[in-house]
Amino acid sequence: MHSTLDAISLPRPTDSNGSVCEASFCGLVSYSDGLALQEQAVERLRSGKSAEQLLLLEHPHVFTLGRGADGTHILADKDQLQSSSIEVHETGRGGDVTYHGPGQLVGYPIINLKPDRCDVHRYVRDIEEVLTGVWVGNEKIAAIGVRIARWITSHGFALNVSTDLNYFQMIVPCGIPDKGVTSLSRLTDRQIEMVEVVESVSKHFGEVFARDVKIAR
Repeated sequence: MHSTLDAISLPRPTDSNGSVCEASFCGLVSYSDGLALQEQAVERLRSGKSAEQLLLLEHPHVFTLGRGADGTHILADKDQLQSSSIEVHETGRGGDVTYHGPGQLVGYPIINLKPDRCDVHRYVRDIEEVLTGVWVGNEKIAAIGVRIARWITSHGFALNVSTDLNYFQMIVPCGIPDKGVTSLSRLTDRQIEMVEVVESVSKHFGEVFARDVKIAR
């Protein structure tokens, strides 16, 4: 699998299947508001009132637990969480415990996998391909946790761009105790601007999913 470092270079153009996906960068959004945005986008897509969406954003500091996550994988106690202004949310995605925060690009694809992509494992692999991988050596640079209901997707991925990695020390990331975490800025030893990653991920998403991605300005 390729290194995620490749994701910061613009992917080659691709032919779409005629499906339009609107990508938008929403800035810093609370986790609760992010859930509401997803729910609204899912309902609009299901009712035919809007195109598919790729919601890209950052969250304030938050730990999220997927379905069946082990709560003991949050290592910080209530006082530490409060003093660090970290929220905790249980959520309907797959996966274990993960961290979201400023400097991390969170992506919520709201797309319909019907009629020709009705395969959960393929969808996860495709998200990995959008990011060109989630591991760099023994360090994780991205996390994936998805929800699929009647083949419409929500939740998605989190890519560490210039994330403060110290927050990961308060959890067992994705339930994996013996691996590290990293970020694009740490690997490249430079400050990477979120805008360049937003554009690259959006275009690569269109390439992998054969969508005509329109980036909102």
